Amino acid sequence: MTIANGFLGETPYYVQILSEKNLSELAKLQEEVIGALPDKNTLQPLSEEEFKFILSDHGLMIGVYVEDELIAFRALLEPMIDEEHLGRDCSIPEEELTRVLYQEISNVSPRYRGYGLQKRMAQIIMEQVDLSRFDYICATVKPLNIPSLKDKFSQGLMIAGLKVKYGDKLRYIFYKKLNGETPTFSESRALLMSDTTGQQQLLKEGFLGTDMFQMKDQWYVTYKK
Repeated sequence: MTIANGFLGETPYYVQILSEKNLSELAKLQEEVIGALPDKNTLQPLSEEEFKFILSDHGLMIGVYVEDELIAFRALLEPMIDEEHLGRDCSIPEEELTRVLYQEISNVSPRYRGYGLQKRMAQIIMEQVDLSRFDYICATVKPLNIPSLKDKFSQGLMIAGLKVKYGDKLRYIFYKKLNGETPTFSESRALLMSDTTGQQQLLKEGFLGTDMFQMKDQWYVTYKK
């Protein structure tokens, strides 16, 4: 079912909700994206089992097509409630963890970058979320993965944690309350993105990461509370 369409320059595209029949296309595109990355650690790829889990009523995946070729996809995951649940890292009450969705992987073919597809897919997939079932969005991003960090901040997600996840990988933990008012802040600090300990201390004190900026070839994160 086509849920959106548009143009990449003069090239028309359309967006569909994906299912298990699209597995081979997803795997092929993911391989293309990973192959073009200068740092393979910036992306946590999905296994075939993880793709199947999302596509079998445990989330939502949309795909962008040019003619009949899948050129981009984005996923939301309805996670299992376990010890690693991101909601716990964001101080979401235990009884509300079932109302959390994860923003999972987002891939765009290197042949179609520069058209703002990441942001467009984010808008489209979030329009599909059932707000009667879900109140929160969570996600993880590797520090200094600038495109993914910009993607999260542009959607209004905030950093609530910075810790080791997936075994040994340092990750920012983002969250957003879908039905809540925008929080107000009275204090602001900026720290180097490379200052892990300093950022962790601010988060412990109740600050949230709200934005990022570049100054003299260094990236900083703005924290507010």
